[in-house]
Amino acid sequence: MDLRRARLAVLIAFVVQGVCFAALVTRIPSLQSKFELSDGQLGLLVGLVPIVAGVGSVVAGAVSQKRGSRPVLRVMGPLVPLSLVLVGLAPTVPLLLMALLLLGAGLGAVDASMNIQGVRIQDDLGHSVVASFYAAFSLAGLVGAILASIATDLMSLPAFFAAIAAVSVAAQLAVGRFLLPGHPTPASVVNSDARIIWRPVMLVGIALMCVYIADSGASNWSAVYLNDALGSGEKVAALAYGGYALMTMVGRILVDRTVGRFGPVRLVLMGGLLAAGAAALIALAPNATVALIGFAILGFGICPAIPLAFTAAASHDPTSSGVAVARVNVFNYVGFVVGAPLIGGIAQGVGLRWAFAALVPVLLVVPLLARFFRVAPHPIPDVVPTVN
Repeated sequence: MDLRRARLAVLIAFVVQGVCFAALVTRIPSLQSKFELSDGQLGLLVGLVPIVAGVGSVVAGAVSQKRGSRPVLRVMGPLVPLSLVLVGLAPTVPLLLMALLLLGAGLGAVDASMNIQGVRIQDDLGHSVVASFYAAFSLAGLVGAILASIATDLMSLPAFFAAIAAVSVAAQLAVGRFLLPGHPTPASVVNSDARIIWRPVMLVGIALMCVYIADSGASNWSAVYLNDALGSGEKVAALAYGGYALMTMVGRILVDRTVGRFGPVRLVLMGGLLAAGAAALIALAPNATVALIGFAILGFGICPAIPLAFTAAASHDPTSSGVAVARVNVFNYVGFVVGAPLIGGIAQGVGLRWAFAALVPVLLVVPLLARFFRVAPHPIPDVVPTVN
């Protein structure tokens, strides 16, 4: 197999996922206005997406174990942008709900299968590349947000989503055949007593969940914090997420270049401590400038744990089935669901400063579990099996 083409195909999957996710979240106010939804109704609808995505991730892992991740990604990859079009076209709330559920299932299945493919390519290349895929995801998210902003005054919501789908589906169909078939497990191992070592996989998942709690909190509440708690004004407040997202992307680029030198355990340990310190800096910030610096450091600190979690999980699966990667991916959605309500609930009770201070102990869990990010020996020969 041509690993360069396979890497391009997976890169495009990450890019499409990033653009589609950004297009959805940045146009949520348009959906709220179109259907005259209250904040509570909107929160319920949007909150269902990551829940269904978790189910989609588990199902994708099970299918990948039997058939490999390539057919999952080739089918579900185009489904995400097409579901986005259905969201834009939905004439009623029930149909909007159905479109969002379909989109959520697609997002979860694609997340799982593209990570399985990414880890497989990394394993075959012999050096870290998964973080670069996440850097592309971050960049695509920024581009998607910019496109959404430009399109607001130029085209309708369905037309915007359709334009994204046209380009995304065409790109995925063009490179889908380059994805790696099967998984690197010989048939003899599939039929043996080899089992996934679940304890380290679950502990890595818990660390990943803590990272996504902070990510969800920063994504949803950073601008509100600067505006309400520090009185910065909306223009300055909007920079908080921009700085956070930019430094997350920069950090992901650096992970692939430094993990060989420092090792995953040390990177996750240092990143977790840095992120916890950043959360404390945000909570104690005397002005908007300090808070902006804090959000930028937070984005840089949390970035190693996300790609390295999938590498660690895959190494504890001696069958290389992809199931461990898919299960760890579920913790992503748990953290996303928990993060924003956690910050909001604490803020309502004792204020936003205390809400961000609460992220400090959450993020300290990451360095405590850093040792489980060590990549286990993986002596299985890299051949594609025939699975009946």
